[in-house]
Amino acid sequence: MAKRKRSTSLAHPTWWPTWFGVALFWLAGQLPWNLLLAAGRGIGRLSWYLAGSRRRIAETNVRLCFPELDAGQQQTLSRQIMVSTGEALTEMAGAFCNQRIDLGKRLEIIGRENLEGPLGEGKGVLMLGMHFNTIDVGSRLLGKVRPFSVVYRPNNNMVLDWLIKRGRREVEHYIDREDLRGLVRHLKAGRAVWYAPDQDYGMQHAVFAPFFGVPAATITATTRIVRMSGAVVVPTAHYRLPGGRYRIEFGAPLENFPGDSDLADATRINATIEHYVRKAPEQYLWVHRRFKNQPDGRNPYR
Repeated sequence: MAKRKRSTSLAHPTWWPTWFGVALFWLAGQLPWNLLLAAGRGIGRLSWYLAGSRRRIAETNVRLCFPELDAGQQQTLSRQIMVSTGEALTEMAGAFCNQRIDLGKRLEIIGRENLEGPLGEGKGVLMLGMHFNTIDVGSRLLGKVRPFSVVYRPNNNMVLDWLIKRGRREVEHYIDREDLRGLVRHLKAGRAVWYAPDQDYGMQHAVFAPFFGVPAATITATTRIVRMSGAVVVPTAHYRLPGGRYRIEFGAPLENFPGDSDLADATRINATIEHYVRKAPEQYLWVHRRFKNQPDGRNPYR
């Protein structure tokens, strides 16, 4: 029997359960910002007990990446990661669904000249993104700095894809991650494009490069993109600060990039990302199976 295709209409009954969830999400987003974050911390503490699979992924990542911590310190960091991830969920609701909140008043920017300098010279900037769990509020905050585009994988759920794009309305253009030519065109036109290569996308066009001392499948597309476009790579990190405030940090452009090999470039990219993650390790997306592909074929999450 042929597989039935899902309706392409957002009003189709197929999507009604998702719309119900979106309505609850919207209601949560109307809470005052600091109360929203407090609720998220509560969700995060609860998820330590209820979201066992994600907690175990975080614990495994912490054990692999922070061997210098003793067992008690590793557990403390793992708990902090779950709490921070809970904050990200409610933070996303506010960022996507409450435009009354002026997040620009809560933002501080470091290194803006590292972004504006190359753009002022007519060069494209590949903003080296990182999967901090502030990624969704970060897109709204980045829009306070300047217009930018995003390399993006469309969500399989049409309603969630609509919500994400509506919530990230500051984004100028969405570029499908399979559209390498479109990405290169944007960069050659002297635009800023956010691009995050720090997840395990499998071994196609990837090499094993160290990340926190652990072999990590790292895509080599960053090298190809920069070679084809002549873009400048600017590290771009975003952090949650106490009191519901935020910081965006633009690092110095990577010099002499690309280098001599894909492996050398991937190693340098991972080391750069690691540098920024270590500033707030609890805010990184450690609930992702970053090391699921390993040179010996073993999966550390099993």
